[in-house]
Amino acid sequence: MAFRSSSSAAAMPVAGGGGGGGGGFNGSGRFEKRQASPTSYGSSSPSSTSSSSPSSYGGSVRGGVALSGPPKAPTSRRSVTPNSRTRSASELEQDSGRVRVAVRLRPRTAEDLLPDSDFADCVELQPELKRLKLKKNNWSSEAYRFDEVFTETASQRRVYEVVAQPVVESVLSGCNGTIMAYGQTGTGKTYTLGRLGKDDASERGIMARALEDILSSTSPAFDSVEVSYLQLYMESIQDLLAPEMINIPINEDPKTGEVALPGASVVKVQDLDHFLQLLQTGEANRHAANTKLNGESSRSHAILMVCVRRPVRENVYNGITSGENVSRTNSSGSNGIPKVRKSKLLIVDLAGSERLDKSGSEGHLLEEAKFINLSLTSLGKCINALAENSAHIPFRDSKLTRLLRDSFGGSARTSLIITIGPSARHYAETSGTILFGQRAIKITNLVNIKEEFDYESLCRKLEIQVDYLTAEVDRQQKSRDDDRYKLEKQLRDCQDSSAETKKNLITRSEFLEEENTRLELEIKDMLGELNHQKDQNDVMRDKVAQLEVSLKQSKKLLADTTQMYEKKVVELIEQLKEERTCSEIAEEQSNAMKKLLTDGQKTIRQHDMEKSAYQNALADTTRMYENKIAELSKQLKDERTHSDVLKEQLDLTKKLVSDHQNSMQGQKEIDEIRVKLQEMYKLHEQTLRELQSLKSEYEDLLEDKATINEELQTVRQRLLAEEKQRKTVEDELAKLKKMAPKNEEEFEDKKLCMKENICKGSSGIGSPGSQRLTPLRETLIGQRASIAKICEEVGLQKILQLLTSEDIDIQIHAVKVVANLAAEDTNQEKIVEEGGLDALLMLLRSSQNTTILRVTSGAIANLAMNELNQGLILSKGGAQLLAKTASKTNDPQTLRMVAGALANLCGNERLHTMLIEDGGIKALLAMVNCGSGDVIAQIARGFANFAKCETRGVMQGQRKGPSLLVEDGVLAWLVANSNTTSATTQRHIELALCHLAQNEDNARYFISHGGVKELIRISAESSKEDIRNLAKKILRTNPAFHGEMQPKKVVR
Repeated sequence: MAFRSSSSAAAMPVAGGGGGGGGGFNGSGRFEKRQASPTSYGSSSPSSTSSSSPSSYGGSVRGGVALSGPPKAPTSRRSVTPNSRTRSASELEQDSGRVRVAVRLRPRTAEDLLPDSDFADCVELQPELKRLKLKKNNWSSEAYRFDEVFTETASQRRVYEVVAQPVVESVLSGCNGTIMAYGQTGTGKTYTLGRLGKDDASERGIMARALEDILSSTSPAFDSVEVSYLQLYMESIQDLLAPEMINIPINEDPKTGEVALPGASVVKVQDLDHFLQLLQTGEANRHAANTKLNGESSRSHAILMVCVRRPVRENVYNGITSGENVSRTNSSGSNGIPKVRKSKLLIVDLAGSERLDKSGSEGHLLEEAKFINLSLTSLGKCINALAENSAHIPFRDSKLTRLLRDSFGGSARTSLIITIGPSARHYAETSGTILFGQRAIKITNLVNIKEEFDYESLCRKLEIQVDYLTAEVDRQQKSRDDDRYKLEKQLRDCQDSSAETKKNLITRSEFLEEENTRLELEIKDMLGELNHQKDQNDVMRDKVAQLEVSLKQSKKLLADTTQMYEKKVVELIEQLKEERTCSEIAEEQSNAMKKLLTDGQKTIRQHDMEKSAYQNALADTTRMYENKIAELSKQLKDERTHSDVLKEQLDLTKKLVSDHQNSMQGQKEIDEIRVKLQEMYKLHEQTLRELQSLKSEYEDLLEDKATINEELQTVRQRLLAEEKQRKTVEDELAKLKKMAPKNEEEFEDKKLCMKENICKGSSGIGSPGSQRLTPLRETLIGQRASIAKICEEVGLQKILQLLTSEDIDIQIHAVKVVANLAAEDTNQEKIVEEGGLDALLMLLRSSQNTTILRVTSGAIANLAMNELNQGLILSKGGAQLLAKTASKTNDPQTLRMVAGALANLCGNERLHTMLIEDGGIKALLAMVNCGSGDVIAQIARGFANFAKCETRGVMQGQRKGPSLLVEDGVLAWLVANSNTTSATTQRHIELALCHLAQNEDNARYFISHGGVKELIRISAESSKEDIRNLAKKILRTNPAFHGEMQPKKVVR
């Protein structure tokens, strides 16, 4: 809500009047941020013109009380010396509920300073005495005393702490409270109460600060804070939070007299941000109009109702000090029923009183003014009747007085702030406002705490307990049923188990008896079988004796056979040793081939030669192993044949033994034959074992052959993979050569397109175009991926070394790769660490090739996007080199890259002085002559960056004085080219002009160069809404521009 001034419609609104919060008004009408006075506002209360005693204004709910005195002092021009006196207890009790009245003086406006009266101001403030003098003329004045007197420099915080904070504390303790602003239109009522303070929290008004204190003192878990925001417009109550709700009726409780508004929306406040949104919504729906006295005059009374509901907790302070005249609505009982305190805070922003001859209201505005004055007149009548202790108070004459019935003469703690202007032109309105405050200060309310039993909370608790106990009974009943069911089931299971066990025992007994009978029969059968086996053993003993005799005779034959086997075994062992030797040689050859293969990976020709040699050696080794395997197979076959012969001889020996068994005699020969037979068996078993070992060694040889084959296959696959990788690298190199731009202009266009796509990535999210990549962008992404892959394989250091190559083509390709890598933020730090920036600056200093200069400037522009790199670039003379490059070339693409790099450097405020000293700004201005639209767009972007950072420093207090761009002639160029046909260039120039205009020290340069007219054009014709709004704000807030503005171009 803007601070409403009393200026005429033709004049601009007061600069800074639309703000509020922690500041005051200076003599020129501008609102300035100031620190609150260290002394507590309200150190003394109104007493008389000749004495003043210190006390707290309004007091705290739990603190001291203020003293009341005569509302008006006799006319006197002598100074007053304060003294103190003792107050009685009855006076203290009476003063605790008195309506507190403070007066606030609006700062002077340009209209107030016009010499159209005998004396400039009709008001003289004496804040230390809490008194003001109303001058009739230069020799006559009247003095009035208030609870507090605020000068035009008083901060919003001080006004709140003195006027509203005591009322807010009373509301938190359970009392009703009212804060109301009264005064002539345009004197700052809405600024004092309803200022939101979006840009500066210190400018918040009483509404925002009161809700901030209430929310910080309540707990969302236990307390409830609800708000309603209404307006009284032409005697019709309307809901500002729900505009469709109009003509809301007023209901009064005949017993308690409380006022209710059925149908008004009630919103529970969650936090301060939520409340500020509600307040902003309500202000947007409030009726306002433009009159001669105020450019944005409220045409309705705004009423903010805050309802606080807090439970009474034990061991917590449950009352207020005995020095205040306060009582409780209901006393607490001893039956344990919870109690709750309900309080209501009314913050009333009254519409300004106005005279029709001064405001110029006509038509509908005239009707609105009639209703406003009618309701204010009814309020004045009630105040007069209460001040005079009249028997009849005409509260029902107006809906406003019905709503404020509890605020004056009721049970609420009330604070009234009246706002006045200093101009003598409005002496009558100022005098009426002061007399209204003097009458209101006489009113005393009976403040009480509204405390009642919280039956709703008790009912909810009892319902919860009943539900819990019912559920507990059901749970226990179900548990008992489950236990009974389980026990019955266990009993049935035990009975079934007992019957089953009994049945099993009977069956088992019968089975054991049958088994016993069967075992007895089997034992008899086994005894018979044993006797039979004994007879067979005797027969076998005889046969063994016969065999022993036969074996004795075949001893010599077996010895010969054994000798032959031993020879064969020796031969096989020697062959195995030879095979092992060959295998070791083959392994050595294989290792040698592997080494040769490893060395052969260096070149493709060596790969082919070693592959051919290895294949030949592999074929020879394979043939050798196949021959050896054939020989071993043949030997194994011979051994098997020989084994068959031995078996035939053994059979023959057995036959001979059977033939000669009848002729054998003597126990000694039988023993010898038995021993020889055993030896033969041992020899035979040994031969079998050796044969088995030969088979195992043969299998091992086969496994070794398979392993060698696998290794050879692995080596072949590795060679194939390496060859395939080589072909892949060659293909990628060929693709890169094909994908490389055919000329440098195409390269720069692709790079610029890539940059624009990256910059627009964040703003294009969610648009249909952002969901599809253009073929050019896909190509650029593919190129960047290929370049990143080459960088990983070759190494950044080697690429940077190529920048110093004597071959121009190699330098061009290397600097292109570096420029593409610099486009990625992740690569910039690595490039700088590896010395890439120094190498690029060296190229810029030494090279005369246009392509190298263009691409190098683009790479430096990419690095200059990083704030850390900007300082390094300037410290190494980068700006001078860029300016020198711009002066020695006429190529538009090169100039565009140079301008882009300088524009990025302009975005760092700390480097502005160094940039100007190195000739960067002059180089930008000089490049304007090339006539290229792209170059001029980059130049405009650089000036916009420079102006934005410079203005930010001015606003933060880091620098003072006019802009550095003004001295270099940039302002004249911006003004001359602000209406260019290029949309991008025009946007940058408009931003630069707006940022420069925010610095008040540039105002005279703007006026002299015609910049104000351009600002007016921008505020009306700019294609960007944010730029239009910024231009409007600058024109509105800078007084120096008002004289240059035509009436039709006035921006409200």
